[in-house]
Amino acid sequence: MSEEQNNPNQLNIELNEDVAEGIYSNLAIITHSNSEFVIDFIKLMPGVPKAKVKSRIVLTPQHAKRLMKALKDNIGKFEQVHGPIKDTDMPNTLPLSFGGPTAQA
Repeated sequence: MSEEQNNPNQLNIELNEDVAEGIYSNLAIITHSNSEFVIDFIKLMPGVPKAKVKSRIVLTPQHAKRLMKALKDNIGKFEQVHGPIKDTDMPNTLPLSFGGPTAQA
């Protein structure tokens, strides 16, 4: 038996080519209800007044919190190697009324 078969805690994750390419996003809109968080990833293009949601992820509140902690940890590790990430403000001129709760990104 291989080592992989001996470890019952081993998780085998497949990544097909289409998903592995990734989707570019420069805006995330986050909304929530009492039972889920929804993150819409959007690609805005300069001078184009319309943008499409490129991907939507729906998470339980518990998983959203685990994602937040994992991002915080990874950003900390990145900044230790590459220095602080400069935080730039989004311009307030974007027409971002998608309905639902007020989003924060």
